[in-house]
Amino acid sequence: MAAPSACCLWRALAPRCGWVLPGLEQRLAVPAAVSPATARPYAAAAAKAAKKDAKRSRQEKAKEAAKEKPLPRRRPLMSKPVDDVYLTWLYRRPSYGLEQAVGMLKRFQELDFTHPKQFVYINVFLDMALQKKKKVDPFSSGVALPHRFTDEVNKVLVFTENEQEAEVAREHGAAIVGGVELIKWILEDEIQADFYVAVPAIIPKLIPLRNKLKKKYPSTRRNSLGSDIPKMVQFFRECHEYSVEDESVIKTRIARLDMPTEHIIANLKTIIQDICTFKPSNFDPIVQRLVIRSSTSEGLLLNLDGILPQVEKAEEKEEEEDAADKDEQKPVQESIST
Repeated sequence: MAAPSACCLWRALAPRCGWVLPGLEQRLAVPAAVSPATARPYAAAAAKAAKKDAKRSRQEKAKEAAKEKPLPRRRPLMSKPVDDVYLTWLYRRPSYGLEQAVGMLKRFQELDFTHPKQFVYINVFLDMALQKKKKVDPFSSGVALPHRFTDEVNKVLVFTENEQEAEVAREHGAAIVGGVELIKWILEDEIQADFYVAVPAIIPKLIPLRNKLKKKYPSTRRNSLGSDIPKMVQFFRECHEYSVEDESVIKTRIARLDMPTEHIIANLKTIIQDICTFKPSNFDPIVQRLVIRSSTSEGLLLNLDGILPQVEKAEEKEEEEDAADKDEQKPVQESIST
């Protein structure tokens, strides 16, 4: 038992007393070696940083080379092809007058032997931009076309609590008539209609339906809020509805192909004029491009001259009239002064 205790005592007292065991100085003189496991994380971090620097330098060189490289010269598109068969991507898309385009659609139907009473559609591409970052909100509207092309009748719901007004609404073709008792059924989707009409007296009680009906909520802007129930019901039963899709496009049918050309043109202009009312006239026209087609034909780009409302010309006429009035007033003032 004595030998082990002496050994332990020696190990404890040797560092304090300065005792040195044989060979200890040599072992202390040898530098401590760093284990590979300890050095591995530092080496990996250095390699990762080097890779990032190399990648960054390659990206910078690529950007500089792209700046120095001249842009490919694009060949300008030709205006009108000479032959009947040509590559469409080498030429500008032709635009047609409205009457010419309708005639072409009728001719396509005869050559293709398709149904003569197929629908005629328009795709209207809109410019919704206003000042700075503001823009026109997507909208929907109904318009009374001068020439109806379908026998379909819209389903109209009338909100009123007056028995006499309810009877008048039913007589003029309203599909559903009622008061606040309809709110619960509409919220639960048990009752649905194409259009919702209301009298001013009941509108404060319809606030729970604002989020449900959204754009179809009765309002004076849509002419669905008022006291003339027969007029509102008749309009919404026969009106043509359209709405903005994908924030800037309207796709809607306007007529049947077998209708007279002047009827198709009148319906198209009525819809375009209604669309133009959603953007102030002091901005660029809301209609940027207009394409007409039938159910089986290709789309034809229309020339907008003569289709959009002539707002600028009306302003010029007012300025000319003001100038003429000033010229008439000048001789009168001169005669008075003399």
